[in-house]
Amino acid sequence: MKFHWKWLALLSVAVCAAAVAATVASGSPAKTQATELTALIGSSGPAETNAVNVAAAAWSKKTGIKVNVIVASDLGQQLAQGFASGNPPDIFYLGNDQVATYAKAGDLAPLEKLKNFKEFYPSLRAAYTINGHLYAAPKDFSTLGLVINTASWRGAGLTAKNYPKTWAQLSSVAKKLTRNGQVGLCTNPEFHRLGVFMIEHGGWLVSANRKRAPVNSAANVQAFNYVKTMLGNGSMKLTNQLGVGWGGEGFGKKMCAMTIEGNWIAGAMKNDYPSVGYTVVQLPHGPKSLGTLQYDGGWGLAAASKNKADAMRLLTWLTSESIELGNAKAFGVMPSVVGARKKWLKLYPQWAAFLAGADYSKSIPPIPNIATVLGDFNQQLQALPNTNPKTILDRVNQELQAIL
Repeated sequence: MKFHWKWLALLSVAVCAAAVAATVASGSPAKTQATELTALIGSSGPAETNAVNVAAAAWSKKTGIKVNVIVASDLGQQLAQGFASGNPPDIFYLGNDQVATYAKAGDLAPLEKLKNFKEFYPSLRAAYTINGHLYAAPKDFSTLGLVINTASWRGAGLTAKNYPKTWAQLSSVAKKLTRNGQVGLCTNPEFHRLGVFMIEHGGWLVSANRKRAPVNSAANVQAFNYVKTMLGNGSMKLTNQLGVGWGGEGFGKKMCAMTIEGNWIAGAMKNDYPSVGYTVVQLPHGPKSLGTLQYDGGWGLAAASKNKADAMRLLTWLTSESIELGNAKAFGVMPSVVGARKKWLKLYPQWAAFLAGADYSKSIPPIPNIATVLGDFNQQLQALPNTNPKTILDRVNQELQAIL
């Protein structure tokens, strides 16, 4: 699945330089045996690459330790090769869909001793915690919200009072917005978007202890039946039905009046569809709860690193409030540390709905090989308009239970 971070505009070096100027405890000079650390990243573009380089250079200036930042052409492949050769980078980008596989193989060092361990959002720590050990330092995250075309909203006679707070209200406004050749709601045919309805109905992929896969539970079946009802009455379409690659494209091309997307949509709208006015609100409360999906970015530390102490200090610096706020300004991500919340909201009040999701969002469970199962789930969901949801969920349930 592709995430659309790359559209966020490159800001000046001065912005990042100012952000990293603040002193944090982990960056203070100290005696060390290391002379160089290696950081492998999978960059979304020049803005992100520049931000990481500026932050690393500031830490190097304080410590005298060079940080060699390598931009991977294929992060997963290069990381796997590094582990296989016994010579991995000291630190590296790590997604929570990868962490369980590498942790099980013994490739990752636990990070509970990070100085800022308690400053991360609890949901982000949970995304990288396996058997009580934190195996990546959260660096940023995104959540999903409901993105609304303001012109279409007004054209249907709707106001801010009509922003949907429940599933019934979402269905109602989707019908009202389905007019003039535009469908009310569109989104990707995949768990990574439609999974929000599972959460909102009290369902999920795995049990609390991650030993059981209740994918085909009554709650999940009912959640997808709700989606299928909207698909059936024409107030909602999946992006494969519209012939577009993702919800942001369908929304930007005015094929749908609402979409379910993450905060990366801001860059796409600014660069590709600047004439479309929009607002973002939280996804509606389902029969059981609020719910959204969370996408995490983290820093891992190689168990084979010969410079763990210095690498831990570097990770603390890279996930400090000042650095993460600089990254937010540079390439649009949300900081992983709670202390940056008020400052980020002051900078980006229009994205408050995305940050609000941090309080109730769920991440993809850190289970080895779960990405393969979810890939098949996504394939099956493309046929949801003409398929019994339970048939799809039964298949995924069997596949997921097999790897637990």
